[in-house]
Amino acid sequence: MQTLEFWRLGIFVGLLALFMLLEIAWPRHKRSIPRSQRWPANLGLILVNGLCLKLLFPITTLALASWAQHQQWGLFNQLNLSAAIAIPLCVILLDLAIYWQHRLFHSLPWLWRIHRMHHVDPDYDVSLGLRFHPIEIALSMLIKLGLITLLGVPVLAVFLFEVMLNGMAMFNHCNLKLPLKLDAFLRKLLVTPDMHRVHHSQRYHEHNANYGFNLAVWDRLFHSYVAQPQDGHTQLKFGLSHWPNAKDNRQLKGLLSLPFRSPSK
Repeated sequence: MQTLEFWRLGIFVGLLALFMLLEIAWPRHKRSIPRSQRWPANLGLILVNGLCLKLLFPITTLALASWAQHQQWGLFNQLNLSAAIAIPLCVILLDLAIYWQHRLFHSLPWLWRIHRMHHVDPDYDVSLGLRFHPIEIALSMLIKLGLITLLGVPVLAVFLFEVMLNGMAMFNHCNLKLPLKLDAFLRKLLVTPDMHRVHHSQRYHEHNANYGFNLAVWDRLFHSYVAQPQDGHTQLKFGLSHWPNAKDNRQLKGLLSLPFRSPSK
């Protein structure tokens, strides 16, 4: 388990550095706010969320998957399918669950109060892919632990899914200008930066679309797909129009208290 945890952390750090460099080299849009005003709080949430998970959960997803396999808990531990079938199938099912989790956080008012911290950011770059409230991270962890137990997800499937989820969250939040033909090709299977950027539009019907993080098929299948923003990518306004572009929304203290506040006048 420790080896897999080490690899997961190493891949995360490597991808974060890579996407930071890529969006500096080939930006999709001009920044409206300097990195120095957003990155300290957005990246600081990595440490806060990591600490909260350590304090709240005595077991990791990988450790639980190993324990469930040893105890023969869960559907896939009973089916005895080959790894070549069970692993990709479990990764797909977990991705489907994350899609519906995301839709749920937009649909229920009390969950939206938590999730909206991810949406009030008035700019868009790789750091936004890591900007989630600790309460949301904890709830997401509970959902993943429950699914791993019920499904009996293989350890390798959990590892691959979490690496993909973290990596794709950074990729599709990256301020990266992909060639249009490459974007059109990739989004047949995967969520691209241009596809997910629509989800952070100030327009209501757009930020309630394109919920996927990994596979692009879910939004098409469940009728939540919007191909392009109404105002075009160059004129797209990020954030929430009814929430002020306030300084405390870009500071760690303000972000952590945001679910418990209402928009300022």
